[in-house]
Amino acid sequence: MTINQIYFSSREMAESWCGDASLAVISITDPGAPPAALSPKFQHVLRCSFFDAIPADEFLPAPLPGLFDLGMAQEIADFVQKMTVDRDNHALLVHCEYGVSRSAAVALFAEAWTGAPLMARAFTCDANLWVLDRFLTLYPELHIEIPSRHAIHERRAKRRVA
Repeated sequence: MTINQIYFSSREMAESWCGDASLAVISITDPGAPPAALSPKFQHVLRCSFFDAIPADEFLPAPLPGLFDLGMAQEIADFVQKMTVDRDNHALLVHCEYGVSRSAAVALFAEAWTGAPLMARAFTCDANLWVLDRFLTLYPELHIEIPSRHAIHERRAKRRVA
């Protein structure tokens, strides 16, 4: 039926998961790196390869090899859309090497696109701005809000409910 939760993580954590048919995965690796060793139990996997980079100059000749581009943004959007119209409920896991910027940016996009809750949202403050910009170029009507760095401290200061 739709994506009902969104997670983002490091490659190491994604590779450690047992796998589940109800969990769709967007696997982001560096160009030239081997694919993530994901469980074969994951039935819906999109593999992407791009660097965690932000161009220093927006007027550099395009496309730059290994840089996230509009085609990659569209491929991810199509995958997320496919998961939202599937008859089954899915959670979405997005991973990159360290689970900090590329995966956070894609997870923020998926949250804005689907309205599904993004787990550990406070930790997306380092989302890759270039990746977010490419999504917003394709979908300017989306509102993608990046939490402030203070959100992490606020979240950690809250008492956990037992």
